[in-house]
Amino acid sequence: MEPPIQISGIRIGHVHLKVADLERSVAFYRDVLGFKVNQKIGRQAAFLGMDGYHHHIGLNVWESSGGNPPPPCATGLYHVAILYPTREALAKALKLLHEANVSLEGAADHGVSEALYLRDPDGNGLELYCDRPVEEWPRDKEGELSMFTASLDLSELLKLA
Repeated sequence: MEPPIQISGIRIGHVHLKVADLERSVAFYRDVLGFKVNQKIGRQAAFLGMDGYHHHIGLNVWESSGGNPPPPCATGLYHVAILYPTREALAKALKLLHEANVSLEGAADHGVSEALYLRDPDGNGLELYCDRPVEEWPRDKEGELSMFTASLDLSELLKLA
């Protein structure tokens, strides 16, 4: 069912996460994922972005300093998906994760995209992914999108790094 009103041009601008240790989280997003720290507010918050954008990720300890991740059966954020511009860029991200000894929880080919799944230091789910060109997206005989989940060959992906 289509929504009653269609508004074009909408996109997710940033995500803002509560974290237990600001410096630990800044180090992860900066040193492992490559985001640039654009602003810090003392020891309370940081705003990180890429390509000159003011911030894609906000981090704060306003209500969460020293806190624990939510239990697995709780509601809340499932994951933040970070879109890489190319398969080669995703391969470089995978290489950086390996070099930083960050474990993956999974990796998948979804037909429309290829994705790596992991957790940040606070247990927040992350999906690092790249899209395939729209003309390569799988479709059924009626032309409807037909995404799937298949294994992703990480050794093949790493060859592009």
